[in-house]
Amino acid sequence: METFTWSPAELLKLSGGYWSTCTLHAGVKLDLFTPLAARPLTAAELATELSLPARGLSMLLDALTALELLNKQNDRYTATPFAATFLSRTASGYLGHIILHHHHLVESWSRLDEAVSSGSPVRSRVSHEAEEEERESFLMGMFNLAMLIAPGIAASIDLSGRRRLLDLGGGPGTYAIHFCRQNPELQGVIFDLPTTRPFAEKTLKRVDMTERISFCPGDFQTTPLPGSFDVVWLSHVLHSEGPQNCAQLLAKAAAALEPGGLLLVQEFILQADRAAPLFPALFSLNMLAGTPQGQAYSEPELASLLQQAGLEQVERLELDLPNGAGVMSARKT
Repeated sequence: METFTWSPAELLKLSGGYWSTCTLHAGVKLDLFTPLAARPLTAAELATELSLPARGLSMLLDALTALELLNKQNDRYTATPFAATFLSRTASGYLGHIILHHHHLVESWSRLDEAVSSGSPVRSRVSHEAEEEERESFLMGMFNLAMLIAPGIAASIDLSGRRRLLDLGGGPGTYAIHFCRQNPELQGVIFDLPTTRPFAEKTLKRVDMTERISFCPGDFQTTPLPGSFDVVWLSHVLHSEGPQNCAQLLAKAAAALEPGGLLLVQEFILQADRAAPLFPALFSLNMLAGTPQGQAYSEPELASLLQQAGLEQVERLELDLPNGAGVMSARKT
């Protein structure tokens, strides 16, 4: 395998990489790709349609063309096939929600030095209207990401013979949906904050799963869990909490399991020395900037937490997932 070597050019490329990132974010936030996926337009025509000044829009369109997300011919711009598939709001593969979520994180990442210096989050409070926009971007962004990998995970984990699944902190319920699709005998419950309910119910209705999956509102730290289950699934929940809260949450999840029940935890997992892989290490900084005690956890740390919850047969499943993600499995005797 070829070893990467740092050079001044590579260092400066990393330092200025946010220019390209912010160009993408602006294109998505202004929703340029949707009309350009439908038909070719000049900058002036698109400026009129979107009520934007033509000068800045022309520069942005040219930069997006240089990024190979747009094509330009005879002063008319069109979305590339890739951009039309993933950046147009009318496309089923739309990834704009998660990109907008990344956009909302930029301000806190620019203050990472403050978070390190203070040991406290620096993510700013926002207005109610902005909060609603950010909540939608976050929840539907998680849906975007989960839709890319949930079908493969659901197909790779054997839940045959199991009847009731709790998707704890499940957001719009992407994993509950795919586990139930893969296992026709399975019924699911999504447990998440009341503010999540409209997104979950809309998603369940869209995929015709309202008869098999229900939504239960509550705070998993304070609200009793609804009944008993033979599978509990926690996807990217623990990293928002410190070790003590993680231990309490896993104990609560274990208590909701029937004997022989299976607890599955998906996280971005660090190796034992916590210095790799890269994405979980960076994600830990994201939690530092945005939460009081959240962090990424290593595989040994997650195994220890599951064992502390009284669970046995703790293992990491052999799944090839992006960004250092992994699934830990444990059973209740």
